[in-house]
Amino acid sequence: MRNSKTVLFDNNPGRNAQTVGIARELGTDIDLIHEPSVGVVGNKGDSQCYLGVQRKVEVIHECLRGKIGQGDEQMNLRLVQPEYTVATSDGMRNGTREMRYSLIGREVTHDTMCEHLSASGLEGTIAVVACDKPPVGTLSALLEHDRPAIIMSDGPIRPGTDSVTNERIDIISGFQVAGSDDEELKKRIACDACPGYGSCGGMFTYNTMQTFIAVVGMEPLHMVSPPSDDPRRMEQFPGELVGYLDAMMAADLTPRKIVSRDSIRNAMIVAMAVGGSTNVLLHGPEIARAAGFGSFADDIMSFEEFNHLSENVVPVLVDARPFGNYSMVDIDEMGGIQVIVKELLDAGLLNGEALSCTGETLAEQIARLNPPAPDGVVIYSVENPYKPTGGLRVLGGNLSPEYSAVLKLAGVEGGLEDNIFVGKARIFNSEADLLAALENHPDVIENNDMIIVRYEGPSGAPGMPEMLDSTSRITTLCRDKDIIVGLMTDARFSGGSVGLVIGHVGPEAALGGPIAFVENGDEIVVDLNINELNCTALSDPVTLTARKAAWEQTVQNNGGAHPSIGQADTRLLNRMRRSAVSAVFGAGMHPDRVLWVKDPREAVRTSFVPSNKFRAGSGKAF
Repeated sequence: MRNSKTVLFDNNPGRNAQTVGIARELGTDIDLIHEPSVGVVGNKGDSQCYLGVQRKVEVIHECLRGKIGQGDEQMNLRLVQPEYTVATSDGMRNGTREMRYSLIGREVTHDTMCEHLSASGLEGTIAVVACDKPPVGTLSALLEHDRPAIIMSDGPIRPGTDSVTNERIDIISGFQVAGSDDEELKKRIACDACPGYGSCGGMFTYNTMQTFIAVVGMEPLHMVSPPSDDPRRMEQFPGELVGYLDAMMAADLTPRKIVSRDSIRNAMIVAMAVGGSTNVLLHGPEIARAAGFGSFADDIMSFEEFNHLSENVVPVLVDARPFGNYSMVDIDEMGGIQVIVKELLDAGLLNGEALSCTGETLAEQIARLNPPAPDGVVIYSVENPYKPTGGLRVLGGNLSPEYSAVLKLAGVEGGLEDNIFVGKARIFNSEADLLAALENHPDVIENNDMIIVRYEGPSGAPGMPEMLDSTSRITTLCRDKDIIVGLMTDARFSGGSVGLVIGHVGPEAALGGPIAFVENGDEIVVDLNINELNCTALSDPVTLTARKAAWEQTVQNNGGAHPSIGQADTRLLNRMRRSAVSAVFGAGMHPDRVLWVKDPREAVRTSFVPSNKFRAGSGKAF
């Protein structure tokens, strides 16, 4: 029996009365009501992503309740009832005005979780997370609270099967037939694509971030890839989670001791290796901020190093949707993400000394799990990868002076001759305008167009919506017409987007970033040889000055805001507009981000540099 002591009632009548009442209703010892508190939390929302969460929270809660008491080997703690956060469904909201709330859902989850953790004084937490924004908000709040905590992802959905062709399909399949005139096809795909429950099954943002959370040390590696309906999530994992939390509390192992500079770097490298979502470059900086760091580029990984790793060091090791063929369920059947992590560890690309929530280092956890070798069909080896270079690239240039623009190179299907795309700008001042054109006048989109969608950034939209609907329609258009079309935006993309799509261009248009000064027909150059995104016209200082002055006059004539920005007609949207930081800092509601670094010395940690083993002789320094 740990921490056993006689507890006297304090002089707070409400605390005594209600905690005694709660203990009785939960079936726990009333003599423990003033001991440190533990509890289970979960993410909830209105899509299939969240349908499996509550039942797992309840099973874990019962497992935890059975472990609490004053006997030998029991946890001498107070149990609190489960709590849930809420968020919207990305998939259901894409292409609508409600999509503005998607990234805001990360912030709302963070706020809700922060209130529960702090006001309840939780000393130990088990979190069950689902979808892609709430897990990041949950982890960020756990990092700020910094008491022992462990995460389990709820798990992915299984793929669907087209009832006519027998092809495996998923939610992205539905978006990619959205522009079809075949109503029966669209209905069939809608009915077949998402059987059962669980979060998106491809290597979209959900699985990118669950993998990230596990590699960063906050979730056991073997709990990531099993599907939501896998019996292990109800029968095996709850007891393991309670055991890990018990050990973490005994050792005072807290999230900020786990989420270090090296563990974040590990997670980012693995995100490259799985061809992960561009959203990792929003969520990574937010997690780093919550862990006590300042600038991601200064304290964790510079843009130059990120690109060097992606270009020359880290290959893509999975044949996964949306750029490949398989789902996370297939990855699980081939041994899970631990197979990928072991490959990267063995290649000298990860720091195996990073600590994890199991109490082991990353290398020790991998050794215990002892995953199989890559199968060569779903998961590939470092020496014979699926793609030779990493899946993500960060771009600078005169359209992205913040070095914020990001391209999911793993998803590019064409258009990069000698790593260069040259196109002409076709401007849309909102996603709604683009969707209207794609629906009603698709012929206006021509070969080698670079579609520019602006005023959809964190402040401009507000909320920085993702554009899965738009990118899916453009992908289908390009395939049908055999043309190349790019898209760049100050908004962001779903992990399910493919094509020559560039998001997070910053500063955003609403704040007077260069993307606001581009005009129809301007030459746009994407050059991956120098990792830049440029508008040729804006290279002329005279042109740039004139266009900037014209934009500023338009803003002045409109009362201080450009007329193309979205309407912030709720308190939450208004809060996002007024407090959002740039994409390079995570696009969250943190206007005074310096205050979040509790101690500047926390940002100075031991650096780990991957070995030279697979650098392909680049000669570049890290």
